[in-house]
Amino acid sequence: MGRSAFDTVVSLFVTVHPHETSALLHSFFCFFFILSAYFVVLPLRDEGAISLGLSNLPGLFIGSLVLTLIAAPFSSLIFSLPNVSKGKALVLIHRFFSVSLILFFILWYSSSAGYSTSNMTGSTALTYPTKEEVKIGEKGSLTSSLGWDNHGWFFISVRIGLFLWVALLNLITISSTWARVIDVMDNESGSRLFGFIGAGATLGQLFGSLFAIGMAFVGPFLLLFAAILMELAAQTSRGINCGTSHVEEQLSPIRKSDSIHRNKSEEVEKTEHTLRGSPKSSTSSMKFQIWPIFEGLWLILSSTYLLHVSLFIWLSAVVSSFFYFQKVSVIATTVTSSLGRRKLFAQINSFIAVFILVGQLSLTGRILTVAGVTTAICSAPSVGLLNLVALAVLPDWVVVAICETLRKVVTYVVTRPGRELLFTVVSEDEKYKAKVCIDVLVQRLGDAAAAGMYKMLFGALNGKPSTVSLYSLPVCLLWLVTAFSLGRRQLQLSKHQISST
Repeated sequence: MGRSAFDTVVSLFVTVHPHETSALLHSFFCFFFILSAYFVVLPLRDEGAISLGLSNLPGLFIGSLVLTLIAAPFSSLIFSLPNVSKGKALVLIHRFFSVSLILFFILWYSSSAGYSTSNMTGSTALTYPTKEEVKIGEKGSLTSSLGWDNHGWFFISVRIGLFLWVALLNLITISSTWARVIDVMDNESGSRLFGFIGAGATLGQLFGSLFAIGMAFVGPFLLLFAAILMELAAQTSRGINCGTSHVEEQLSPIRKSDSIHRNKSEEVEKTEHTLRGSPKSSTSSMKFQIWPIFEGLWLILSSTYLLHVSLFIWLSAVVSSFFYFQKVSVIATTVTSSLGRRKLFAQINSFIAVFILVGQLSLTGRILTVAGVTTAICSAPSVGLLNLVALAVLPDWVVVAICETLRKVVTYVVTRPGRELLFTVVSEDEKYKAKVCIDVLVQRLGDAAAAGMYKMLFGALNGKPSTVSLYSLPVCLLWLVTAFSLGRRQLQLSKHQISST
């Protein structure tokens, strides 16, 4: 009775078939716990980065790239282990990050000299800069009275480590979970259900942000709560691959066509690989000659389709990181206390999450089903162009806040679900190995490129945000052109996939 009532409530927001319900709900709650954990620790991470000085912020993005270059191939390797199922590999990834958050709590607590358990402020005895001390230099360089020289090596190392690690956690756990979800679903079911699944992530963002606001005073203890949430994500991820007693449904509760794909003729299979730009003969012959840890990278390089997907995600990361630098710079010059900064970061995140949640529950499925993938992935670049023009005309905090809200709502309501549909037309290896490398490695390459571009432009153009925005317009225009071309190719592959089954 309770189960039936719950299914009825779900059906109010999304068209779901009985055999899809279990995988849908487990996916929903898995993303809820992952994003809750991420947004619980995000304000602590950003406040810790600011305490090291704004001038060091681009360097932290470069550090994220280096760490990603090391970690991304290993995440693909986990899915390649012969004695570990895909579902078990996903559980291990989530649990690994859960344990790591506990370790960071110990390190943060130990490195915070002057921490008092009686007042539970979560901050150190350090004096943070005043509004006048933290500023954007007149010459355009990012300056701050604080820097790495003002703190001990242990304090610096822990905050750098947490910044890099939380960014890695966000990329790998989300990408790995989406890989599993996409393997369960196909293009048709994904168009209907990805919006609802994404709503689980947004609800997690809202919950995590609100929790961080109310519990900001506990400081590093937020890391322990995030560790619990990541363990819950590990547990719920087990149910994404649940099925029935039928052999075909055991392979996947939704994507029943997988068994058909395995029995396709060689001619049809070769045609699909040719459409993606990855000749089957080339991939098969090289598959066992390359060290498994680099197999994901090889799959990307051998497919023109995946290379186009990589370019799309790289350009997306560049534009996204550009807006991040704008937001953090303004907050650093406006809010003087570490507690105030943590609360403000969390308030912005929760405000945006409300709009995203409403859109995902009411619009995503309809837009993807009616408008299609091309319109979905072109939406964010189009909004990005408008935002850059707005910042060029009126570069102040209000405009930055409006642009950031509009950009994220369009991205997570429309473009991100459409982006995941791009991977429904690729092979299983490409989903688990190439996709993780693209989502993690290419994302970090985009962040690093944006950091270098922002610092160079901000210095060369005398710190004028309006001029910096104008120079970023060609990047956003290229992003839009790439999105349109990629959407057309995905549609072609999807139609061929349907006709061949």
